[in-house]
Amino acid sequence: MEDVTTATALWWAVVGAGVYHGLNPGMGWPLAVSAALMEKRRSALWGALAALAAGHFLAMTAILLPFSMMAALVEWQTSIRVGAGLLVVVLGLYLLINRRHPRFLARVPPSRLALWSFLAAMAHGAGLMLVPIFLGICAPSEVDAGHGAAGALMAGNVGTAFFVAFVHTLAMSLAGGILAAIMYFWLGLKFLSKTWFNLDVVWALSLIVVGGIGVATALN
Repeated sequence: MEDVTTATALWWAVVGAGVYHGLNPGMGWPLAVSAALMEKRRSALWGALAALAAGHFLAMTAILLPFSMMAALVEWQTSIRVGAGLLVVVLGLYLLINRRHPRFLARVPPSRLALWSFLAAMAHGAGLMLVPIFLGICAPSEVDAGHGAAGALMAGNVGTAFFVAFVHTLAMSLAGGILAAIMYFWLGLKFLSKTWFNLDVVWALSLIVVGGIGVATALN
């Protein structure tokens, strides 16, 4: 029963992280509003959101897949989870100290929103935030270092990596899409420019918290 409760909580964490990423303007939904207003077409809004979702999904899988391979080494699973958690904490501390946005993102043309979304998610550590949660979901209840068990675990974890990335991206797209639709259909870009909110500090602190939780659960 405890394992089921823990797994449920971790999956809700995947969804919650997706909603959080979607609400964060740094993940791109204002660009979708801007594209739709400039092109004066509703379809441009949905097309831009789809491109942002595609880039975000690719970024999540690019981060999670290597960890799904490492999770197959069940005898090292605790060390891997602790290391991943510490990595997320370090990134959060770095972003807390250095709040400058990566300049290369400004060089990506607006027509390549999927590429921009991929690079933005990688640069801000969006995928790394999922790693401690993902490793908690994949943690084996019984440690068996046999080759057959490791192979089966790796195969299962690769599928789980794609599903975690999909669920997370879906939650992100719905949250960001709702905000983008509200801005486009009712409030407009002028309102957005006056009410822009910066989540840089909150983002950095959330990475530290998620990484800390990942280390604590791995050591329990």
